[in-house]
Amino acid sequence: MASPQSAFPPVNGLADVASPPTPIVPPVVQPSKSAFSPLTSIYSRFSAWRDSLGLPNPGTAENLQKEVKSTHLTNFIFDGARADLTKSLSMNPAFQLTHSFALGSQTVAPSYNLGAVFANNNTLLQGSIDHDGNVNGRMNQGWTENNVTRMQAQLSSRAGQNMIQVEQDYQGKDFSLNAKAVNPSPADLSGIYIGSYFQSLTKNLAVGFETLYQRPTPEMAEMTTSYLAKYTGTNRDWIATAQLQPAGILQASYWQKFGEKVEVAADLQCIAAPQRRDAIATVGAKYDLRMATFRAQLDSTGKVSALLEQRFAPTFSFLVSGELDHFKNAAKVGVGVMIESSTLTPEEMGMPPQVPV
Repeated sequence: MASPQSAFPPVNGLADVASPPTPIVPPVVQPSKSAFSPLTSIYSRFSAWRDSLGLPNPGTAENLQKEVKSTHLTNFIFDGARADLTKSLSMNPAFQLTHSFALGSQTVAPSYNLGAVFANNNTLLQGSIDHDGNVNGRMNQGWTENNVTRMQAQLSSRAGQNMIQVEQDYQGKDFSLNAKAVNPSPADLSGIYIGSYFQSLTKNLAVGFETLYQRPTPEMAEMTTSYLAKYTGTNRDWIATAQLQPAGILQASYWQKFGEKVEVAADLQCIAAPQRRDAIATVGAKYDLRMATFRAQLDSTGKVSALLEQRFAPTFSFLVSGELDHFKNAAKVGVGVMIESSTLTPEEMGMPPQVPV
């Protein structure tokens, strides 16, 4: 008797095909949770919450009073005669040489300085040497848009005038972090170390601190901390700052911009130390005209200062500076010129060629 399988021949003469075996799926192994998972989750939620606030970057602690210093004459006033002759050798990358002359000053000896600047998108190199052989150099290296390394050096034939400074600056979305070392010594860790942190609390208010650690010798060390605050107007047209320094020193400033051409600024410094109690107030204004810039300043010590920069051409400027001290019955006057020249064609300077109309 035939078997049951032989009783039913294959359909259409096709042989039986065995069904494929069922694939074996390996079991899914759940990854073990790290001990830091709760902290990572909390940090992620905190970062997402900070991003949702849309807080701006507050700037650096070093530039807390940047707008005030740009309006006042402290960094611009001079006396005697000076001349700055600049020659641009390249525009992309930028490379220029500067010859600076100064004489007739009541506070600074006559000097000559030769400077050079090289800059591209990520690197800035600047150096100078004067008639006494003193050399100054500076380098800025931008690793990313928010991370910059800065170095400064000064070499002098005079004892105690040599200096090297290394600085690291990081700009976050709503904070800035800076670390700086002046004349650091890896052997005994002597030198000056400065660290600062500036954080935006709201879209207008930012607070921070700056800590200074001095160690001139391994046996001596001192640390002080200053506290900073900055309030910016909603339209970014006025800024108020305050800085509380050790030993009872308070410095406050106010800056406001009226339109596109007028800026005013005020600065107040109060000293309430046991050995000294004093206060100095300074007010100033800056006017930007079409071909000139005028600055004026008055302080509580009786000094009235003014500076006029007249640009007769984009490459030629004439400067007149004056300061009158009413309490000391003294006066200072300065004149200067700034000339910039270039013999390169637009193509040689890296600029697009001009197409005739």
